[in-house]
Amino acid sequence: MYGHRSLRFLRPMAYPRTMSHARRPSQLSPSRANDFQQCPLLYRYRSVDRLPEPPSTAQVAGTLVHSALEDLFRSAPGERTPETALQAVATRWKSMQDSLDLNELFPSAGELDEWKRKVRGHIETYFRLEAPDRLRAESLERLVTTQLDGDTPAKGFIDRVEVNDDGMVRLTDYKTGKCPPPRFQDKALFQMRFYALVWWRVEGTIPATLRLVYLGDGKILDHRPSSVELEDFESEVARLWKDISAAIDTGIFPPRKSRLCDWCHFQQYCPEFGGNELPYPLTTVLA
Repeated sequence: MYGHRSLRFLRPMAYPRTMSHARRPSQLSPSRANDFQQCPLLYRYRSVDRLPEPPSTAQVAGTLVHSALEDLFRSAPGERTPETALQAVATRWKSMQDSLDLNELFPSAGELDEWKRKVRGHIETYFRLEAPDRLRAESLERLVTTQLDGDTPAKGFIDRVEVNDDGMVRLTDYKTGKCPPPRFQDKALFQMRFYALVWWRVEGTIPATLRLVYLGDGKILDHRPSSVELEDFESEVARLWKDISAAIDTGIFPPRKSRLCDWCHFQQYCPEFGGNELPYPLTTVLA
């Protein structure tokens, strides 16, 4: 995996006994857009039926690292040191543990210790890539929402927004995975183009740079969007929202098999893996 989906809210560890009627999502985010493009059935289970998923160690690491770096940038520039960041990791990890089944995530103490070493490694890698004491973050975890062309309600959280003295904007997102090879970078930039488009429609200016910071292998991917590129992208997002709305209206969410299925928690309800698709709208009792 080239990037890990962090958990803004830790999900419950077990499926509930009953499920409510399917609900039409009111907004489109980059992660949910990627879900639908990856597999419409995954989108249905995750966004319409809202089946809970147990978090993976990679997702927990993503959440922890994102939170620690957010805390780091809330510190004064002179205090943005590796020691401050590692202390933020320890503090955040302490508060997260009550929401997790540690025995399920880490069957042995050795696995937990190795996972902690990787998290520390992500923080150490970050300081080799950027000098946070020299960066001016205008906002962190910035929520941006708007109604795009084609009546598409868009929503996203931007990890970091920087504005320099000339008013140039850079949008930055952290990834605990590895930077994808060139042939897959366009897909990786989907999220950042989404943020850039919403920023443009809300603020009236196109960000000068979109930056993905990959902590898994210590690489940075920068991209400079253009107005033509973002206008084309807006049309793409509008078509995607139209397809999502049609699927919700008809209840037709075809599964799409890929290598990413190895990380899917819904295989028991997927025809591609011999399971029976859950009835739609979902009102059944799950054992």
